[in-house]
Amino acid sequence: MAGAGRRSDPGLDTGGAATDSLDEGVNSQIFNLAAEVAESSNDKIPTLLLKLKEILNGPPLGSKELQKLKEDIYYYDLIQYCVLVLRQDYNNIPGSWSTAVELAEIVSTACVDLDPKEDAEEFYDKVLPSAADNLMLLARRLQARFLKAVEDNSKQDFLYYFHNVTNSLSWLLGGHIQLIQHVFQSDHLLQLLLTDDIETGAIMVSVLLGILQVNRTVLFSVEEKNIRIILDELIYKLFATSNPVIGSTSIKVMLLIVESHPPTLKILCTSYKGLRSLLSKQWTGRGFDKELSQLLDLLYAGSTQGVSQQKFYRAACLIQAAWRAYQTRKRVKNLPKVVTTLQRSFRAKREKEMQRLEKMREEEELKRQLQLRRHRALREFRQRQLSLLEIVPASEMDKYLQEERAQSALLIQKVWFGHRQRKAFNKQKQALKEFRAAVTIQRAVLKFLNKRRNLRSCITPWQGPKGLTDTQRLELRAKVDAHVKLHPVSQESKERTNERHSHAQEMLGQYLMRRNLERKSEQRQEALLAQINTDIELLMSKSADGLPVNLLSNAPGLKAATKEDTAVFSSRSVPVAARARQSHNTMLQFTRGPWWKKLGDEFQDPEMIYTQDLDFDLVL
Repeated sequence: MAGAGRRSDPGLDTGGAATDSLDEGVNSQIFNLAAEVAESSNDKIPTLLLKLKEILNGPPLGSKELQKLKEDIYYYDLIQYCVLVLRQDYNNIPGSWSTAVELAEIVSTACVDLDPKEDAEEFYDKVLPSAADNLMLLARRLQARFLKAVEDNSKQDFLYYFHNVTNSLSWLLGGHIQLIQHVFQSDHLLQLLLTDDIETGAIMVSVLLGILQVNRTVLFSVEEKNIRIILDELIYKLFATSNPVIGSTSIKVMLLIVESHPPTLKILCTSYKGLRSLLSKQWTGRGFDKELSQLLDLLYAGSTQGVSQQKFYRAACLIQAAWRAYQTRKRVKNLPKVVTTLQRSFRAKREKEMQRLEKMREEEELKRQLQLRRHRALREFRQRQLSLLEIVPASEMDKYLQEERAQSALLIQKVWFGHRQRKAFNKQKQALKEFRAAVTIQRAVLKFLNKRRNLRSCITPWQGPKGLTDTQRLELRAKVDAHVKLHPVSQESKERTNERHSHAQEMLGQYLMRRNLERKSEQRQEALLAQINTDIELLMSKSADGLPVNLLSNAPGLKAATKEDTAVFSSRSVPVAARARQSHNTMLQFTRGPWWKKLGDEFQDPEMIYTQDLDFDLVL
């Protein structure tokens, strides 16, 4: 027996007084089973090892008794036997492949939570890796027989066996995380994944997802070649099948790989450029959109930092959308208040448009009626002429034609006279404008003179102050003396007094000079006013009949004017001359302007002509 070298007398060693009767019975069962296995043939060993299932199911989970049983099973090499017999062909063994499945469950159950105190290095370095390899080998065999099976019952049995073996493998890897690196580097796992069958492929992808969820950091110790093979198979399954279970599990595995191993994201972005379009078109709306959107975000961003930036961007967009929605709802609440106004304005605009169209139709109809009447009248006139020509005798035809010519001549003359009178009236417009200019000048001058007269009548001459009586003079003298006593004047030097006297004399002299200049200016203004009054009297002189005559209306033309005429109509007042020159220039500019600016302004006041309306300068 292989375990005889570890314990020379297991029955004596394990049956001490320190253990109770239950422990002694269990240990004796393990010892007897080990002895039977050592003495039996290879075909009977698997059936004998099935007794370990009853032994392990006795104590409760997590108890010290179960831990002690697992250590005894390992010390008697029963676990090693179970691992070795997993490699056998179970077609000729009683129970067939169901026996292999039960042994796989026994191996995973016995190894989990087992931490041997002796030979621990052998257990972790040899037994556990060998157990994982044999479990994967058994799963490969069951997968192959499932694919070759023809009958539905046998296919379902082999699928059930395959699922149980993979569960045993997942249970073993969950209890010993260090085995995951060995499993990822094993060819058995890759060969199990490389299958076109949907059912076994879904099971293996689920196993892969469970393994990665147990230990995410294992990808950093796996070669890039193995990672690429796993990615190739996952992406192939996404392309080749539409099964939602495989799609969901594969996307979850890829998302877990990308999040746990960032270099994998670069591989996906560079080597699988059509992956994003495939995922978005084929797998959207299949019940796992959350994981799919996370994977697509990583693929579009190219890095985890890019995903975080996208999250911030989406959060900002969400806040902006919420704010715009709030603003829109706020505006919509105020809409009922302005709906009435909008409707009223819309109806008014529509009514106005309808009125305009109706007016256009009426005008067109009126034009058509007028044209029709004109044609009808012309036709009747010509018919009347024809009828008259038929009625008129031949002897009176010349007389009739002569009368027609006379009437035509009169009509032509009437039109010509009207045209000539209108032309003459247009020519008289300039004379009317000149008359208006003269009236404007006279009105301004008269207004100025009336204002001067009113000012003079309001100002009374200065008569000087009234004299004081003796009583008032005495009272004022007493007040001055009292003020001098209250406020005595400080004594000043003679030089200071002389200086003040000289300063006062200078100020008096300046005042007298300014007063003389003001008097001269007043005299000059009075002379100018007298001259203006004289000019007005000359302009408003009376005729022999005693009626007022306006000299401007009888003024000679520019060509016939002499120096005497110029002296009569000129003014010595510079303001009056400047105002007259300005009005004259304005009127000349207006008369030389375009015709369309002068429509309806034949009698416009020159004072009302605005210089900003003139678009050219007058050159004098």
